[in-house]
Parts: sequence; C-alpha cells; structure tokens
Amino acid sequence: MKMTPAECQALYNRAFAAGIEAAKACVPTAMTVTQHANPFDSSSAVLFRDVVADGPCGFAWVVVRPGNSSFARWLKSQGLARPGYDGGVHIWISSYNQSMQRKEAHARAMARVLRDAGINAYADSRMD
Repeated sequence: MKMTPAECQALYNRAFAAGIEAAKACVPTAMTVTQHANPFDSSSAVLFRDVVADGPCGFAWVVVRPGNSSFARWLKSQGLARPGYDGGVHIWISSYNQSMQRKEAHARAMARVLRDAGINAYADSRMD
C-alpha cells in the first residue's frame, strides 16, 4: 500500500497516541526481588528483599513488515524505526523506565492501530 508522507505521519501519530493511552491504563504486576544467604537454597535466610512496582524490566518494540514498504521507509527516514533482522523495521518503545509490561501494552496498541490501517505489524518484547 503506497502512502504519502502526510498519511504516514498521521497514522504514526494515531498509533503512538493509542500506545500512550494503553501504557497509562496498564497496571504492572509488581515483582519481588529477594537475595538469599545461599542463592541455591530458597529456604536460607533472606538478606535482601525489594518490591519493584513497575514489574519486570524489559524491552518492547513494534515490527513493521516488509521493511521496504512506503510506511517502513518513511519510519526509517524520520528516525522512528531501524532495520530489524527479520526483514522488517522495528519501532523501539523507549518510554516507561524499565517497565516491560507498560512497554508491551504500548507496542500492542500501536501494532493494532497499524494493522487496522492495513499495515503488517506486530508487537514483540523480551525480558532484560
């Protein structure tokens, strides 16, 4: 699907705004970090315990394929995406500190808006 730069910008803005709203609505599951005296024995004395309210740390991004589509080329030209190893381009979600769950919510919402507009897009993530 051929898109003009103005159409690309409008679609990106709509998708990014949906991502922000989804991340705001996301309530991460808190993560508890515990250090035991013996790291191989969970019944040993607890030396340290902390609760990370934002949940696990990680990364999320949106994959747009193919990487040579007019939308993908526009994303790259604007510095909004970079080539991925999978033949597409990746829109990196860098907000929300280290909260993987908020980044995932943002990426999923963005991908949904892009798919609804006829763009082949999906969200991906990995834990840090």
